[in-house]
Amino acid sequence: MLTTAQREAQIALLDAAERTGVQTGLISGRYPDADLDDAYAIQAGWVARKVAAGRRIIGWKIGLTSRAMQSALNIETPDSGVLLDDMMFEDGAHVPAGRFIQPRIEAEIAFVMKSPLRGADVGICDVLDATAYVVPALEILDTRIVRVDRETGQARTVIDTIADNAANAGIVLGGQAIRPGDVDMRWMGAIVSRNAVVEETGLGAGVLNHPVRGIVWLVRRLAAYGQGIDAGHVVLAGSFIRPIEARHGDTIMADYGHHGTLGCYFE
Repeated sequence: MLTTAQREAQIALLDAAERTGVQTGLISGRYPDADLDDAYAIQAGWVARKVAAGRRIIGWKIGLTSRAMQSALNIETPDSGVLLDDMMFEDGAHVPAGRFIQPRIEAEIAFVMKSPLRGADVGICDVLDATAYVVPALEILDTRIVRVDRETGQARTVIDTIADNAANAGIVLGGQAIRPGDVDMRWMGAIVSRNAVVEETGLGAGVLNHPVRGIVWLVRRLAAYGQGIDAGHVVLAGSFIRPIEARHGDTIMADYGHHGTLGCYFE
């Protein structure tokens, strides 16, 4: 367990990394005994700093929902981060050069909530009842903490990822808004291309066997901290593809079939 001063120091390093575009070192390297509570406390403190500077919380993201990603980080549970208003990009947006450090793209299903969700007993039906619609989405990931320490070769762990706001940096919504009862989200998927070359494909079933299960997990986790999902919040349920590197000059497009397409261009 880290001290308050140690947590505050990591918040300052993350904030400086995002502002300067220069990554900071591994928290897990500095503090091998840091735990999930430390990681989420650092994340919350960093988000609080952003809100104090004028940014607004618009929702949540869920990560590490696939077996492959959980195995890679030696963890058996998802993680979560916070969406802020300046992370939202229009479909077809040009992402300015220098906005992100090492951007990557994931394809997801976004839930837009019509009513709040709170409590440790929330289930699948509660999530469906509280959802106004689901919509195709792209998440832009970024890493303010290095992925691998150059000196030791140590890779980032889930502690680093969570503290780094679950690597969240941007969100693009597009395609068609769909009532949750009008689609089998397990079969809702996408063909994702970079510069017209298909890089990844996947289905919603890759997210904990059903994307709704990710929302259930999030609400129950938030309940332990006296928090919940608010009406109007956007929730990214988790990626069903591996991350795709987004380089300068890349156009990323996601084809969700009859649910529409969306994309963005990295200057």
